[in-house]
Amino acid sequence: MRSLIANARSFATHVSERADEFRALESGQRPEALFITCSDSRVVPSLITGARPGELFELRTAGNVVPPYSADQPTGETATVEYAVRVLGVRDIVVCGHSHCGAVRALVGGDDLSGVPAVRGWLERTAARPGDGPAGAWGPDLAGPVQRHAIAQLERLRTHPCVAERIADGSVGLHAWYYEVHTGAVRELRSDGRFHVL
Repeated sequence: MRSLIANARSFATHVSERADEFRALESGQRPEALFITCSDSRVVPSLITGARPGELFELRTAGNVVPPYSADQPTGETATVEYAVRVLGVRDIVVCGHSHCGAVRALVGGDDLSGVPAVRGWLERTAARPGDGPAGAWGPDLAGPVQRHAIAQLERLRTHPCVAERIADGSVGLHAWYYEVHTGAVRELRSDGRFHVL
């Protein structure tokens, strides 16, 4: 924690060195994309994309899960998607899964989550099992299940009215990415249904 506090103390000095860039942020935000990814500390969207402050609107959830849309029971995740699309007018939405994902491992491996009941409830309520054959059929990076899970979240996004409207008028693009935490490689879902290195 000491290094984090030290950086926070000196951050204003770094901001003053780029005063014009940061001053422009006080008038509002115009992010290019909504970036939905896992809460995992190894996944840092601005580091992966090189985004500057104000360029990415982020939604981080356990397992980069997009919950089902429900107008009667709105969630913080649904509100974030709606705000990004309807108010901020993002042009693209990226769902980025990552290698070695604990949430996906729990989904495909049937991990015992009794010690973390909130995590168990979140995954049971919101995430479909991505499936990848019998247990042990995937490698430790879980590439196949994670990629299928990211695609499932894109399909879930399509059911959100604000996203469906923007897809219909061609003003938003949806993207599934897979990030390898151990190599830094990023792959994107292409029209052939496979993930290719960007």
